[in-house]
Amino acid sequence: MILGLTIIILVFGVIIFLSISFFIGIFGGGPFVPTPFPAVHKVLKAAKIKKNNKLYDIGAGDGRFIHFASKDYQANAEGFEMDPFVFFLAKMRQKIFGWQGKMTYGNFTKKSLKDADILICYMMPETLAKFQKKFDKELKKGTKIVSYAFHIGNWKPKKIIPKEGKISQIFIYEV
Repeated sequence: MILGLTIIILVFGVIIFLSISFFIGIFGGGPFVPTPFPAVHKVLKAAKIKKNNKLYDIGAGDGRFIHFASKDYQANAEGFEMDPFVFFLAKMRQKIFGWQGKMTYGNFTKKSLKDADILICYMMPETLAKFQKKFDKELKKGTKIVSYAFHIGNWKPKKIIPKEGKISQIFIYEV
């Protein structure tokens, strides 16, 4: 009897957890779609990261951008993720595989971006357009914004790296 009740509670808990994750993906910045590792490296190379640069990844997913920015470029990298399931995945990768960088659970809109040297984003165009006012208001002159796959609102990119095989376009902006 107790085992059956425990299983039912566990199943419903998982269903609720995944439902919350699904709705955050739909109504937040977009669903979690892992960036292919070759694309992660290409985006970070395009960002021209210097040691100790402050790098933010908004919608950080499983933390792969902040891990490689920290590990390969010695950046001071922080990622924001508001999907509890995906955030949990990122934290597990840090614990189990020693992935680097700081993962913060929650919406990045409450965080000031004034100290950012580089901003990484992989979000739907509508979501990026929504955040454009925050970017305009808070990002300092010289901040690089690197958007994987999608253009940001009415900004003109400084450079566009074309699609190559399974790697989508990369849009590079500078404030």
